[in-house]
Amino acid sequence: MLRPVGGGCSGTDPITDDLYDDDQVRTLPAQAVTASLGCGNPTALAELRPGETVLDLGSGGGIDVLLSARRVGPTGRAYGLDTTDQMLALARKNQQAAGLDNVEFLKGTIEAIPLPDASVDVIISNCVVNLSVDKDRVFAEAKRVLKPGGRLAVSDVVRRREVGDDLRRSMELWVGCVAGALEESDYRGRLAAAGFVDVEVEPTRIYGAADASAFLADVGLVPEADAADIDGAFMSAFIRGPRGPVAAVPASR
Repeated sequence: MLRPVGGGCSGTDPITDDLYDDDQVRTLPAQAVTASLGCGNPTALAELRPGETVLDLGSGGGIDVLLSARRVGPTGRAYGLDTTDQMLALARKNQQAAGLDNVEFLKGTIEAIPLPDASVDVIISNCVVNLSVDKDRVFAEAKRVLKPGGRLAVSDVVRRREVGDDLRRSMELWVGCVAGALEESDYRGRLAAAGFVDVEVEPTRIYGAADASAFLADVGLVPEADAADIDGAFMSAFIRGPRGPVAAVPASR
C-alpha cells in the first residue's frame, strides 16, 4: 500500500519553523500560511517564469501553489496535488480567498500523478517526497509529466550519513520528515535512474543535536549521550535537476 502524503511535515519544530518571509506571505490567507508544514521554501529557490505550468506534489493548505501561481502569472498555471479531502477543501478555500484563478487542486497520490505526459514545466514539493514508500515511482512519474526541458525543484529532508537504528527510530517520532529521508548519494542515484540529469543537492538547513534534544529527553534518550550521532546527520536541502531527453528504467531497489 502506498503511504498517503500531503502537506509535508508535521508538528512545530526546527524543520518547519521560519520558512517564509513576510513579503511572501503578507497577501496570502492566514490559513494557507499556518497550514504550511514543510521543510523549505521551493518557490523562493525554483526559477519560475511567467507562462509556465507548475505542479506541487503534496500541496497541503496550498501555500506553495498560491505563491507559484503569482510567479507564473495569468498566462501560467499552478496545480496542487494532495490525497485528503480535508486538505483539498482548505486549499480551495485559500485559493478563493487569494483571488487566483490560474490554480487547480487535484486529488491523487504522488506515485500516480493524475496529469497527462509532458504537461508540466516545473515540479516542486515541500518535504513530501521523503514520506513516500516508493520514491522510484515518484521520480518516474515526475519524469513522465514533465515536458522536454522541464525540471524538478523540490525541498526535502536528506540524510548526510548513517545513524544508529534506535536513534533513527526515535528521531522518526520527533518529526515525520526524518522517517523516509534518503542518503544524499542515494537521492542523486535514484533521480538519475529515473531520467534526471545534472542533479544538484543544495543544503538549506543542517540540524544539530540541540534541534532534537528536548524530544529525545521526552522519549527517554539522553541528549548528551546521543549528540554525536545526531549532530549534522540530517539536513533540509533544495534538490533540482532537469528532465533528461531519454527515458530511463528506474533501478530496482
